[in-house]
Amino acid sequence: MVDSTIVLWGQTIAYTCYVLVVMAVVAWFAWRVTRESPGAGVKPAYFYAFVAFLVVLGVSLHVVTYYTIPWKPIDMHRASITPDKTFAIAVGAHKFRLPAEKLLIACNDTVRFTATSDDLTYGFGLFRPDHSMLFQMQVVPGHRNDIVWQFGKPGVYTIRSTEYSGPAGVDMTVKDAVVVSCDQAAGS
Repeated sequence: MVDSTIVLWGQTIAYTCYVLVVMAVVAWFAWRVTRESPGAGVKPAYFYAFVAFLVVLGVSLHVVTYYTIPWKPIDMHRASITPDKTFAIAVGAHKFRLPAEKLLIACNDTVRFTATSDDLTYGFGLFRPDHSMLFQMQVVPGHRNDIVWQFGKPGVYTIRSTEYSGPAGVDMTVKDAVVVSCDQAAGS
């Protein structure tokens, strides 16, 4: 699976360029419309051509980036995937209850995280040491809450709640709770 940080940087560059083009043309349009000289307006053909260009460019960006989303194949075929490991996590009273102190995962393992809430809506997010998010999901009481993920490289991740669940939920963090190792021993 492609690392989500690579995808994020690529999408940041693509969408920043797109927004800069939109801003430049809007500035040009505003400048042309506010001029007092004769024939200073913008011809409708130019305006509609620009709108059509933006639509084609915007849709193209979405179609191209859709295929770069690393979790798309897993999500699309999740019914037929048998995970290598499943971790059942309970959440309640603003605390995560894990099946073990450290959730040990081997590289390239496909893992299903199943989270249940006893009381409120919480979030379940895995964060890298630099505080960037690997993935997250909502944990809604009375509903099936799970996410399937394949870990392609070693790392240590912190679990955090990604939903506001009141003032007591601010500190819902389990530091270094998920350990992904490329050693053979991690899978056992």
